[in-house]
Amino acid sequence: MGKYIVLAAILFGATACGDTWGQRAVTGGAIGAGSGAVVGAVTPLGVLPGALIGGAVGAGVGAATTPKQ
Repeated sequence: MGKYIVLAAILFGATACGDTWGQRAVTGGAIGAGSGAVVGAVTPLGVLPGALIGGAVGAGVGAATTPKQ
């Protein structure tokens, strides 16, 4: 359980990294993939499908939330 808490802290610490559309998409995808893998590991979904779904959602959200300059 402790390793999941540490992983969550790292993932939340990297949230919203980047200023451009591309940077936000990449970091959002990485955070989503990591989170999805953790969720997939503890559910019947599986690690790989969880990582793929989380990565796609994270990249989309990261790109969509790029600050306007």
